[in-house]
Amino acid sequence: MAKKVVATLKTGKGKEYSKVITMVKSDKTGAYTFREIIAHNDHVKDAIAEAKKA
Repeated sequence: MAKKVVATLKTGKGKEYSKVITMVKSDKTGAYTFREIIAHNDHVKDAIAEAKKA
């Protein structure tokens, strides 16, 4: 599934977007989860900041 997304991002207008993967620790269990977001290159830092809040 990830290969399909990455292949799509490499062609045409997809070059303007990046896949942002953040690791977030759960307060309840202490386990880590990964969150994936597709964000425009201009908004990558905002996407990372937003993922850390949630």
